[in-house]
Amino acid sequence: MAGDGDDDAPKNISPREGHDIENRARLRARVIYEVVRTEGQEDLDRPPFSLWWSGLAAGLSISFSLLAQAILTQHLPDAPWRHLVASLGYSVGFIIVVLSRQQLFTETTITVVLPLLARFSMRLLGLTGRMWAIVLTANLAGTLVAAAFCTFAPVISPDLRHEMLELSRHAMAHGWWALAFRGVTAGFLIAAMVWLIPSSKGSEFQVVLLLTYLIAVGEFAHIVAGSVEGFMLVLAGEMGLGAMAADFVAPVLLGNITGGTVLFALISYAQVVREM
Repeated sequence: MAGDGDDDAPKNISPREGHDIENRARLRARVIYEVVRTEGQEDLDRPPFSLWWSGLAAGLSISFSLLAQAILTQHLPDAPWRHLVASLGYSVGFIIVVLSRQQLFTETTITVVLPLLARFSMRLLGLTGRMWAIVLTANLAGTLVAAAFCTFAPVISPDLRHEMLELSRHAMAHGWWALAFRGVTAGFLIAAMVWLIPSSKGSEFQVVLLLTYLIAVGEFAHIVAGSVEGFMLVLAGEMGLGAMAADFVAPVLLGNITGGTVLFALISYAQVVREM
């Protein structure tokens, strides 16, 4: 390595050792930014048909968060630590969605915004709006189908369905502004998850598990995972569809976008903009 012109390089490092150093080095913020931006640009260029079906799959998959959490809650004793353990179930749906590369709305609050910040144009703005509309609608359609399946199909026991409804009632018990601010935290954590994955180097499972577990144990609000709970209550006749839209979807959507885009995406862009 002595002849590469780098005065800072140690002279006693072999090429193989240098390769090992590169593999173990942490990615710089600019590199992570470029990885996330590139993925966002690729998503923006996907056809609407692909976005729809990927988003629908994500809505169906994320319903396993409520199901797994209810199963754990049902089988754990009524102890002070039950919530801490049962919240692990919440991560199941997110692990399926993220590792399957399905389109989840809250991930797009950072991925497709970075290309827009890097090179603003009306075309990119339109593509971003189109993608948000398609993916969010598809996600909610998927969670509605999943909620209907759990409500009407003879798949889960009445006791398990009762537990899912109990968790849903608890999640919807907060006021408008409380849900909005809880949504900010959840949106920030999902954006942080997206930012961490490029440098996780084979630890993607742990990253998704940790950050989504924190959302569950902290009782923060996620627009897609929470919509399963909302639709369960709607189909059970305990909440009107209009009330769900006004009292849950609106504040949580606002919070998730604020946390993912206004806070995390802008901060992430700001820390690299002078290096570009």
